[in-house]
Amino acid sequence: MHNQSEPAHRRFGGALFATALIATMGYLSFAALQGEHGLFRLFQIEAQEAKLRSELAALKSERAAIENKTRRLSDRSLDLDLLDEQARKVLSLARTDEILIP
Repeated sequence: MHNQSEPAHRRFGGALFATALIATMGYLSFAALQGEHGLFRLFQIEAQEAKLRSELAALKSERAAIENKTRRLSDRSLDLDLLDEQARKVLSLARTDEILIP
């Protein structure tokens, strides 16, 4: 009788091992896709990186324009046309022969 219980015991052990193996593989697959460092998180980070790079490029362009305007209004190289434009804009002034269009 002892011989008959061994194959059943071995079948049960084999089924338990296979179930544990499948569960482990399932968990690892899930973690590789959905986990904190998974594939979907990688795609999300890459999309965020592209968005931030384009935002950085826009900010660099805006900064260059402001630096150019600041340089043109500095004491060393004063651009009188730009100074006139900025004074009119800030003070809301116009000459008598000019027509303002809001």
